Amino acid sequence: MTHTTDVVVIGGGQAGLAAGYHLRREKLDFVILDAQNDPGGAWRHTWDSLHLFSPAAFSSLPGRLMPAQSGEEYPDAGHVVDYLADYEQRYGLPVLRPVRVDAVRPEGGRLRVEADAGVWSARAVISATGTWWRPFWPAVAGREVFTGRQLHTTGYRRPADFAGQRVIVVGGGNSGAQIAADLALADAELTWVTQRPARFLADDIDGRALFDAATARRRALDAGAADTGGVASLGDIVAVSPVRAARDAGLLKAQPMFQRLTSGGVEWADGTTALADTVIWCTGFRPALSHLAPLGLRGARGHIVTEGTRAVGEPRVHLLGYGDWIGPASATLIGVGRTAREMARDVALLLTR
Repeated sequence: MTHTTDVVVIGGGQAGLAAGYHLRREKLDFVILDAQNDPGGAWRHTWDSLHLFSPAAFSSLPGRLMPAQSGEEYPDAGHVVDYLADYEQRYGLPVLRPVRVDAVRPEGGRLRVEADAGVWSARAVISATGTWWRPFWPAVAGREVFTGRQLHTTGYRRPADFAGQRVIVVGGGNSGAQIAADLALADAELTWVTQRPARFLADDIDGRALFDAATARRRALDAGAADTGGVASLGDIVAVSPVRAARDAGLLKAQPMFQRLTSGGVEWADGTTALADTVIWCTGFRPALSHLAPLGLRGARGHIVTEGTRAVGEPRVHLLGYGDWIGPASATLIGVGRTAREMARDVALLLTR
């Protein structure tokens, strides 16, 4: 049986919910297909100590302020999961789960969305699957000979799992710094490795300032002005309280990137070595877009070219929540709402033609 609707949203995390909110305001018929068993998106799978960069009031989706978390200035991931579940229910968003979308294909004047729970025929598709499900593992010499444990950010939960171990954390972004701080303040022997010297943002900068910087950069670029550098001009690491504590205690001293892994650890270019039981790769993510492969939208470098959120090669497809290339801070709670509003208006205009 094929289900028919105006719009299919793929992904029921924060971007998918923001899309649903604005699609409803545009009075469009839509469904949200989410591969997860429960609400919360990627926030349900993060490490235990993860907190937001901003207070609750500045970490909200459109239409509903996130309530403050008792005893916490910056809410933790569990609080975000509860907020997203409440948001979904409050607005009665039509989320179906677990439904995993395998492919989107053109079918006449519509798009065919093939999933493990059936087929949907839509006039437009919004991909909001995020990046958490596609961790990036760098090509580093010796990865296949290392006899210890290797995991990505997605596999890390708590420092107690590494008590008494020699752990190398690779990555100079927020995930790398926060996990390194987690381990440095616990019973683990930490080596923190970064591609370039660690750049901490000023202690008073949080998600509000980052959103403003990303927005100012996008406006400057759209106006043909010089690139302000956006968030990258401020630094790489938000100094949340655990990171500040570990840094100020002298426990967060980044080493340069090693040259290769050995069977028992790592080796730098000068021959220096370090033993390791575990290597944690905090090396980022890529957009999870394999379901769009049948549309042939990727360019020579594997990147889908967009105008705003709309795919240039297939105007009936929109991408939401994958980072600044889709909209300023669109991969954040505070940032995705504005981009979702513009996208919903664009979709509504398309469907009235």
